[in-house]
Parts: sequence; structure tokens; C-alpha cells
Amino acid sequence: MDGQTFGRAGLASDKRGCKTPPEMATLTPSDARCNQPAEVKAVLGPTNTGKTHLAVERLCAHSSGAIGFPLRLLAREVYDRVCAIKGENRVALITGEERIEPKDARWLLCTAEAMPVTNSDLAFVAIDEAQLASDRERGHIFTDRLLHARGREETMILGSATLEPMVRSLVPEAEVVSRPRFSTLSHAGAKKLSRIPPRSAIVAFSTEQVYTIAEMLRRFRGGAAVVMGALSPQTRNAQVDLYESGEVDYLVATDAIGMGLNLDVRHVAFAGLSKFDGMRQRRLSPAEMAQIAGRAGRHQQDGSFGTLTGTARHDAQFTDEEVYAIEEHRFAPITKLFWREAEPRFASLADLIKDLEAPPGLPELEPATEAIDLAVLKRLAEEPDIASNVQSRPMVARFWEACSLPDFRQQGVETHARFISRLWQDLRHGQLGSDYVAQAIANLDIVSGDIDALQGRIAAIRSWAYIAQRPDWVLAKDEMAGRARAVEARLSDALHARLTERFINRRTTVLMKNLGPDAELLSFRLDGDKVLVEDEYVGKLVGFRFDVDPEARHADRKLLFAAAERHVPALLDQRANSLASAIDDGKAQLELRGGRVLWGGQPLGKLVHGHSLLVPRFGPDRLLATLSASAYSTLLGAVERWIGIALEPLKLLRVLEEASTNHEAGPELRALLIRLVEAGGMLKRSDSGIDQLDKDQRAKLTRLGVRVGALDLFVPQMLRPGPLDAWREAAKQGARTTGSKLTLAEMPPTLAAESRQPPAGYRRIAKQWIRLDMAEKLLREAHGLRGSDRRKAFVIDPARAISMGLTTASYTKLLQLANFRPIMPKKLGEGAHGPPAPLLWRWRPARRKPQPDNPRTQAAQSGAFAALAELVR
Repeated sequence: MDGQTFGRAGLASDKRGCKTPPEMATLTPSDARCNQPAEVKAVLGPTNTGKTHLAVERLCAHSSGAIGFPLRLLAREVYDRVCAIKGENRVALITGEERIEPKDARWLLCTAEAMPVTNSDLAFVAIDEAQLASDRERGHIFTDRLLHARGREETMILGSATLEPMVRSLVPEAEVVSRPRFSTLSHAGAKKLSRIPPRSAIVAFSTEQVYTIAEMLRRFRGGAAVVMGALSPQTRNAQVDLYESGEVDYLVATDAIGMGLNLDVRHVAFAGLSKFDGMRQRRLSPAEMAQIAGRAGRHQQDGSFGTLTGTARHDAQFTDEEVYAIEEHRFAPITKLFWREAEPRFASLADLIKDLEAPPGLPELEPATEAIDLAVLKRLAEEPDIASNVQSRPMVARFWEACSLPDFRQQGVETHARFISRLWQDLRHGQLGSDYVAQAIANLDIVSGDIDALQGRIAAIRSWAYIAQRPDWVLAKDEMAGRARAVEARLSDALHARLTERFINRRTTVLMKNLGPDAELLSFRLDGDKVLVEDEYVGKLVGFRFDVDPEARHADRKLLFAAAERHVPALLDQRANSLASAIDDGKAQLELRGGRVLWGGQPLGKLVHGHSLLVPRFGPDRLLATLSASAYSTLLGAVERWIGIALEPLKLLRVLEEASTNHEAGPELRALLIRLVEAGGMLKRSDSGIDQLDKDQRAKLTRLGVRVGALDLFVPQMLRPGPLDAWREAAKQGARTTGSKLTLAEMPPTLAAESRQPPAGYRRIAKQWIRLDMAEKLLREAHGLRGSDRRKAFVIDPARAISMGLTTASYTKLLQLANFRPIMPKKLGEGAHGPPAPLLWRWRPARRKPQPDNPRTQAAQSGAFAALAELVR
């Protein structure tokens, strides 16, 4: 059989790759099984020529058909498109890990490995990216499809123009159609990462470099989508959607981007021009460069390509020859295709290995490099327990199916061989137990962990998804396949979330895209105190101050402030108008504290000197200066009206203040009123100057609502928390105020003394504080008991004082301050019996004793009253 090689099912293969039994070698092509269909067309050209779109159109134009794609991702994408045209019940998706095969399916979308080759019932068959027949790892699959996959009515071979010599030699009956690129591709030179334009893809050739570039883009441009071959199709789709939707303007990818991903990319930047191909580190061929660079410019939109500077890669520059080849789409033709026997003999393990390693008989073909399935087969065939049990033809075929399980985890021959060996322990006897498969799938259903951990689990679950799709490997096949797909979907969602969380700063992305001429189109809004830009949190309004998100990176803060400078003033005006309306409606939670007007604990301003102490002005906080004139005026008016209401309890003091300006009152009364106003309506009688007033002035003082007590002068209505709080706040802006500025929320009759200075409205008595009106009430009762005879002693019942909470010692001290003198009762005589005599009291008016021993004190007191009176005059 010189010049021939074993082909499918033990048939001989002629130069075209057609399978013909030796006894039929003399038959005419029309009589032989390999009789070619009426039309074979090779549509060749560079990227962006519409080859795949044409194939889909031709598929839908036939009554049945199949297309084989290099990636599950592409098969799924076209499956969705054809379903929209033909209906889901008429279209099938067939891949190693997923099979959707409706009963009436007539149009099949497959991966190249899973597509049917010998099914002559299909009217149309196409193989996409056929130039991959020159790939070391998968080339023999595409070579087999190129030679043997045929449609009953039409066959289409899609690929690069470099495949043309191989097509003309191996498939001479094919009509070669060249298609020009829809757009031009030009070299843009080298650029720094910070200079890469939006809608660009940066291509790196290692996971570490992809992560590094994505991290840098997150800092500079808000982030990037990430596409790598190790991602699951679902994760890749989710990441691509981020880019296609415009949420990010950059895509960082490995060379996986070069195969079939149709994206809105305007520029492709290479972070390097060499990669490890599984055997050695080598420079990309010009055709490989063009395959990746061709992602730039889709349809009629021109694209550009270049390199990335600052990557410390010495090979990251295109040569002039490479630039010319890429721009003009001129590449060295493919001269060899990899080949391996597609249907070897299964008589024994030795025959199987021999056929898989057999050389092709054609000069255009060369033996495929040892793929991992063959490496695993040879490795396990050396184990005695396997070699002794794999003897029959069905067992050899089944063992080869097990060895053909793809190494999704990319862990090498030894690890993959151990996994296959464990599976074979069950497969040799029949099927894998559903409990074993279910437990293996459940062990991978963990969505926690970092990016690498999730990628590892997705790779592992893809192996189990492939296993569950085999027709006779698993009990409860459909259920296990569904579980595997569900776990892969959950892991893919988690991986997409991790990638987005790590490599995308949505807030920065939004701001970077819109801080230009269209910045005014940004959606800025308030959600409570949160400031949202296009629904992304950038900071919050604290009162009328904008605070940047404290978790923002230092590099982002300047960007956020720039955004705030444009849009926050409008939000502040909105807040000011809303607050003014709430104030006027009585719904705003404003408070006076320490002389400041607070809203939600944040200052709006403070009280400053106005017309008088009791009529202060509102001094707005400097933060309100950012408001527009209209909003500023509206808010100030509302706050000033609120202050007027808050200080309304001071109207009694304002009556006294107005009376102090009346010259007819006399200087002594006017001086007393001034001091009374400054003290909040409370003065000690001994310091008040009441003795300087004549009878008429005292009457006027009483008519003004001032009560002249035994120890104090006070305005009774001021001895309440509301009026005292109002006076305290007004007093904060008055330098001439006197008396205590400590006020209480509640004012009981007595309190335990906690400091030497009592709160406003109280007098210190021994170790207690007593409210001024309560002290006056007790003293009036005592005066009511003494009668007209001053010399007569009397008894005072302490019951009322005790009911107020006053101790005996404090009550005694109070009476003594009011000139009541105790008379100690006589003790009972010796031998006398009976109750002790009660304590008696006698009142004596205070005497004005001259103090010759200290004339300065007397002069100072009289001089102080005289000076104040003169000042009032």
C-alpha cells in the first residue's frame, strides 16, 4: 500500500484523503463511496472578511447542515443566532461539554472535535478556521475535517489565505474564493499604557502579565475586562459584555482573543511578541500576529495595532517586514498540515498506538506531535493491570475514549493519567456510579476563593461535564450533566464577580469617560446623603460639605473632587431648597447648641451680635457660600425665621430690655433692668441694687413681671427649660452676659449639688440646689407664720421642704439666709418626762451695719451701683 495510509475504519486513503477499500480502487469516482459532493468551496481571507457570517447564511439556506468551530464559545454564539432564525427545537449544539439535541434538530453547531464527519445526510457542512490544521496540538483534528467532512449539497472551508496551497493540493475540486478585508489595518507604533486610546485591547502572553496590566488600567482608566483561554465560556461572555456594553473601555486578553471574538476594538496593543507554545519560547509568526491584530477594526471601521512600551520585553517591537505583512495581509503560505489517523484499529493496544503514530503517506502532511491523549494512552498501557484487562476490540475502543478526555485542568500527563486511571476502574466494568459523579460535582460547588482557585474548579467541572455527556459513561446521564452545567454556571458567575471586583473600578470608569465635554450629561443624584454618579457611590454630603468616599484610592480622590466640583453645587442647591421648605413646614430637625444652629449635627451657622443681646443675627457657615444666590437667600430666610421662633421664650426679657431704655424709669431702675436682662432674668437680691429704688420704681418693677424675693429677684416664667435654653443660646454671642449658662432639660425643685456653680434658675443651699421660686415659696410660708410681733418665737413645719427633697440641714441654711434665727429648746429637767420641746424661730430684719474696719468694701459696693446708674443716665 505504498503511497497510501490507513484512513477511517481501516480504509485506504488516496491523495485527496478519500477512503476507498482496496478492492474498490479501480472503480470510478462516481461508483466509489468517496464520490465528492457537487460543490466544495474554500472561502479564504484575513480577519474581518465576513467568512463566518457567509457560512451561517449558507447553513440556513439549506434543509440541514453543520458547522464545526474551533471554540465552544463560538459554537454557542452562532447557535444562539441560528436559533433566532430557525427556532430552538430545530437547532442542536454539540460540544464535548454540552449537548443540546432536540429530536427534530436539522442544523448542528459543533466544535471541530464533536462535529459529525461521516453523516452524509447533511446537506451543508462547513469547517471554520481551517488553517488550524497547521497547529501542533489540534492540527490533526482540523486536517481530518478538511479532508473528510462533506455536505451532500455544499461544503465550505473557511480559513486564512495562507491555507490556499494546501486546499489546492489536498482538495483539488474545491473552488477557492478570496475575500478582501472590509476595513484597513495600520501600524500605530509603540505607546505607553497611559496613552492607549479607549476601545483598545491589550494582548499579553502570560496570566501574570494580564493581571499586572489589568491592575494598572484599573488605576489609570477605571479598569478593564479580562479574557483568557482558561476562563469558562460563560465567564468570557460576561467579561466581553462589560466591554461591549461600554462599561469599560479596555480589554486585556491572551492570544485567545485572536480566535473568532468579534468585538468593537479599534486598537490592539501587544504587550509582547513571543509566547511559550508548550515546547519552547518563540516569537509569533507574522500570520499569528495578524490573527490577533485583525481584531481591531470591525466591518467598515478601520483599526490599528502597535506595541506597549515599558513592559521590559526586548521583543516587543514589530520589524518593518512584519508591519508590511500585517498591513498588506501577505504571509508565507502553509506548507504542511499535521495529520493523525482518525479511526485507528482497535485490535489491541499495540495496534492502536501503532496506528496513532503512523506517518502520513502524503508530502503535504506530517505526523502530529504527541498529544496528551496519546501520551496518556502510552503511559497507562505500561501498567500491567490495565494492559492485561484491555484485550478485546470493544474494550480497546472504550479505553481510547477514556484517554481522549481533554485535560481541561492543564496539569500535565502524569496528573491527567492518574485521573483517567481512576475513571477506568469503573468504566472497565460498565458505567460510573451516579453517587460517585454527584459527589465529585458537589465537591466543586464552592464559590468562595480567589481567581486562581475558581479557575481551577471551573477547569475541573468542565472535565465532569464532558464525562457526563458521554452516552454510556454515567448512570443518570442527563441529571449529572445538568448538575455539572449548573455548578459551572455558579462558578463562572463567581469568577466574573472576582474579576470585576479586582480589575474594574466602576466609579473611576464612569468619571473618566464623562469628565470631558459631555460631563454635564452625567447622572448625579442623592440617595439620602449618598452622592451617586451613574448609580456609583462617590461620596456623601455631610450637611453642606462633600466628603469623598474614604475607601477611594489616593489616585482617585482628585478625579472625584473634579466630578464634585462640576455637579455637587446643583445637589447642594437642591438640598438647600428642600431644607428651607422643611424648616417652614416645621419638619426640619434643627437645634441651637453652643450658639450654633445645627442640622443633623452639622453647623449651618451661628448667632452673632445683632440689634441687642436678645435679638441676635444669624451668621451663616462658610460652606453655604457655595450655594447659588437664590438658594442661599431662601435658606437664610428660613433659618432666620426659625431662630425667631426658637428665641420666642425671651419675649419676657425683651419687655425688660425695652423698659431699660425708657428714661422715665430712672437710672437706678434702668441699671437694675439691664443687669437682670444680662443675667437671664435672675439676680441675687444682695447684688441687685433693689434698695436703691424708691416706691414707684419698685411698683414698676413688679408690673414688669419681676418678683422681688427675700433672697433673689427673678422672672418666674424664665424658670423653665425652654426659656432658659433660649437665653443660654442667645448668651453665647453676648460678652457682657452674667450668671450661669448651665441649663437643665428638667428643673425639679431641688437637686444634689454637683459643683460649686449651680445651673441657671437655682441657688446653692448647703449641699443642695434649690430652684429660686421654690426657695421663695418656702420663705413666704415662713414669713406667714411669724405674725406681727417680731419678738415672738414660732414653730416652722418642715414638711413642705421635705416634700421638695430638701434636707433638714439645707432647709435650716435657707431660713438663716433669710434672717430667720433658731431658738434651741430647753432640755427637760432631771426626772421630767414628755416630748421634747419644738425648735422655735424668730425673724429679725437685716441690719445695715457700718463697716469701719473695711471701708474699701463698702465704697466698692456703693460705687458700683452709682457707676452703673451714671452709665444708664
